[in-house]
Amino acid sequence: QVQLVESGGGLVQTGGSLRLSCAASGRAFSSYGMAWFRQAPGKEREFVAAISWRGGSTYYADSVKGRFTISRDNAKNTVYLQMNTLKPEDTAVYSCAASLGAETKIALTSLRHDSWGQGTQVTVSS
Repeated sequence: QVQLVESGGGLVQTGGSLRLSCAASGRAFSSYGMAWFRQAPGKEREFVAAISWRGGSTYYADSVKGRFTISRDNAKNTVYLQMNTLKPEDTAVYSCAASLGAETKIALTSLRHDSWGQGTQVTVSS
């Protein structure tokens, strides 16, 4: 399994941008499908974005489509989430997740992943 550490969260005003990073340690990062999830206070964890282990397929929640972009740099063992045009409803703890060989939308958007990071707080002020 890989160990995941998120960074890049913070406080931003409505309309602003943040880039989250998820650094992975362990073997064969390039073989893992990666995903971002978020959980707001009092709400269930929800899928945000995902990228297949090959990097050729990306998936987004409807609520972030067109504003967020997921990417990966296998040379740096890192996956990114570029978040633009942020809204107060984007406020949440964002966590990355990894699953070996995950490529399909069903697998990547599921809450059942092999590894999870601790999360990073994103707060969008109105």
